[in-house]
Parts: sequence; C-alpha cells; structure tokens
Amino acid sequence: MKIDVLSLFPDMFEGPLGDSILGKAKDKGALDIEITNFRDYSTNKHGNVDDYPFGGGAGMLLQAQPIFDALGATQNKAQESGLSKGRIILLDPAGKKFDQNEAEELAKEDHLTFICGHYEGYDERIKSLVTDEYSLGDFVLTGGELPAMVMIDATARLLDNVLGNDESAPGDSFSSGLLEYPQYTRPADFRGMKVPEVLTSGNHQKIEEWRQKESLRKTYKRRPDLIDYSKLTDLQKKLLAEVKIEEE
Repeated sequence: MKIDVLSLFPDMFEGPLGDSILGKAKDKGALDIEITNFRDYSTNKHGNVDDYPFGGGAGMLLQAQPIFDALGATQNKAQESGLSKGRIILLDPAGKKFDQNEAEELAKEDHLTFICGHYEGYDERIKSLVTDEYSLGDFVLTGGELPAMVMIDATARLLDNVLGNDESAPGDSFSSGLLEYPQYTRPADFRGMKVPEVLTSGNHQKIEEWRQKESLRKTYKRRPDLIDYSKLTDLQKKLLAEVKIEEE
C-alpha cells in the first residue's frame, strides 16, 4: 500500500510511522509512506498557505492553491507508478467518525492520501478534491497530523504480512463485533493473582468457549451497544444468557 500525507509538519511523522511494526512493514515493502509539505507548493513569496476568511471571522483558513497543487503532484507520481487515485481523506472534526469497520475498508485500497489541516479550517473548495472526510470523535485537535497517524496505524496493521501473526487482526476488539477476551502470560500465579485454570488445562474446546464467554461478558458490561443478538451463534446466545445471570 502507498500512503501519501500532505502536512505542514512532516517531522511529526518520522518517529511514529518509522518504528516498530509499521517500520518493519516499510522495510518489507508492504507499506510505502511519503510525507509532502504542502508549503513547498505555495506560490506566495513568503511561503504562506493561509489567509483571512471572506466575510470576516476568527482565525485563518488554509488556502486552496497549495493543497490543490501538492495533491496534483502526488497523484501524478502515484499514477506513474501504476497506482490508482485511491481514497483522498480530509481530517476534519465534522467528518464521519472513524472506527474499525472504516479501517478494514481502507485496508482494501492500494493508495491512500491524507490531507492534514491546521489553523481554523479549510477553504471549502479543498473539499472538492476528497473522497472521504473523517474525524476521530467529538473533540477538536490543533491539526490533522495526530488523527492521520492513528488512522494509518489502524489501517496498515490490517495489511497482509504486517502483523507477525495473521490471526491477530481478526481477533481484535471491534473486528469480531465484540470486545476482546482477557489474556494472560507467565507466571500463572503473580502475587496471588492467578490465571483462570481453564487456560492451563490444555482443553482447547473449553478454552475457546471460555474466551467467547469472557468476550461477551466484557462487551455486555462495557459496550452492550455492540452486541447484535441476531448475529450471535447458538453457543454465544447460551453463553450470553449465562453472563447476564452471573452479572445480575
């Protein structure tokens, strides 16, 4: 996957996107991330990329020209490499809320472009370029760089051969529709806190049943809105009924 990012602060991306799992994915060629400073495309002699809004108002708006030209350059380069236009994503507090389902959809693309805003907002004409507008939630940040990094991390980890274990992503919280079950590692007894016996029993059928039940328990207690009863298996319905009795 190729990921382009248009940002005024490219240095912010060096550490988070160059280390750990994403860094290894880049080394293996599964991921190619390129950061473009759209200030480099300003035609203003001072390199300005913002201006006052027509009609007055607080703050400054990002101008259309630098972003139009920067995006045009990155798109041309991508197409010369045989990539599609892909999805062009604007980070905006008014955008659609990003979640695991959205990450899974984005992971199907071969090319993503993120436009990171700053200041008070965008010239509305910039939005004519984009295919998607996303937000991380009902709060406002100083710029789009952090949301872009979050979205890139959530999406890239779903690509083939990025995680060390290909079963890790499908079992994540939200991917299955339920929160993930509790997990433990050695020692089995740490300061009197013991691992549930079923996990050391070697009975894989019982272990799987325990995991499903505890996944349902966590979801029922913390995010009951995620449980779609119609999609549960007969076993899960039985386990959920047991959970409700135990918790009540």
